[in-house]
Amino acid sequence: MQKTAVSWVIYSTTHSKLMLGISVFATLFPSALLTSIGGVVSDRYDRYKVLLLTQVLSMIQAILLTTVVYFQADAVWTIIGLSVLLGLINGFDVPARQSLVYELVDNKADLSNAVALNSSMVNLSKLIGPALAGLVIERWGEMVCFGLNAVSFIAVISTLLMIKLPAFTPRPHPKNIVGELVEGFSYAKHTESIRFILTRLALTSLLVLPFTTLMPVYAKDIFHGTASTFGLIDSAIGLGAFIGALYLASLKPGTNLNNVLAVNTFIFGTGLILFSHAHWYPLALALIAVGAFGMMSQITITNTLLQTQSNPVMRGRVISLFVMANAGMQPIGSLLIGTLSEHIGVQNAVLLQGLLALGIGAFHVRHLRKARLPKPLIKTNPAAVQEATLTV
Repeated sequence: MQKTAVSWVIYSTTHSKLMLGISVFATLFPSALLTSIGGVVSDRYDRYKVLLLTQVLSMIQAILLTTVVYFQADAVWTIIGLSVLLGLINGFDVPARQSLVYELVDNKADLSNAVALNSSMVNLSKLIGPALAGLVIERWGEMVCFGLNAVSFIAVISTLLMIKLPAFTPRPHPKNIVGELVEGFSYAKHTESIRFILTRLALTSLLVLPFTTLMPVYAKDIFHGTASTFGLIDSAIGLGAFIGALYLASLKPGTNLNNVLAVNTFIFGTGLILFSHAHWYPLALALIAVGAFGMMSQITITNTLLQTQSNPVMRGRVISLFVMANAGMQPIGSLLIGTLSEHIGVQNAVLLQGLLALGIGAFHVRHLRKARLPKPLIKTNPAAVQEATLTV
């Protein structure tokens, strides 16, 4: 609800697509800058306590945002400043929270289902929240959305306090934070499977996922609607993602997640292409839901693959790189897509993003085929072998 209200306030006040991109940039880019340090903190210290602290700080941010909007509803730059604060908090929150999911699952064969169920919970909130936000904004104003978000942290923090985990046992850390940070980058760089997954996610986050930045423009300018129109578009995205998360949660252990990810990338791109120039509102909602179904895999399966393929002592740092590839590229992509849409139009910009998604899907299929090819035998020169043996 808060995310929807922020986007609506920014666009209603400024009528600028670029400012929409800046508002997304303000939240995601600071998170991307700090998430690598957050990953090291998650590996060094008690992830549970780190998560508890970040939720308390997020509650304070929500209270400040509510107060600011109460006194000055059009304080655009103050709202963006508080979005930066939330991004800084998320830089430590996300690595700790995602890594903690692994610790909560006893049977690691169920990890992919657990990550997908976690995503379904998140996307259920994305389904319900925007629709509620649209109704609340029209009836009571944006401040109530921000206030409800602040109050919701009482439930969040209370739930965290009810979780019982084994006592945290600190591990020795011979290297300092910078040394462990460099170690994490080196590990990801030299682990081929992790390097490919992160590269793929970075491309998707930069070129395709920022399509959501333009949804207020679709609601206001293309469908000539209100905050409720925008809320329903966001809810349609949430519905598609929620169904996608349930589908992923239902997959049997041992399912080839790489193949599922490749297929869903094509679904994602096709949904965006069909949605881009749809002028009938109900059809557009259905098409964006189809695209969001495919979008769900980009984050959830990537998360699962990284958690299952990374060394346990590196997991926090790998997850921080996951956040950097996602949250770091999306704000830059939001600025790019906001600027591009000023020149070629919003609908053509979304069409281009759909085509780029298909290209990333083709890139993934090519990688899978290359990985399955048998490695060529290395032919040796008998004379050279004999000479080397004699030398030894």
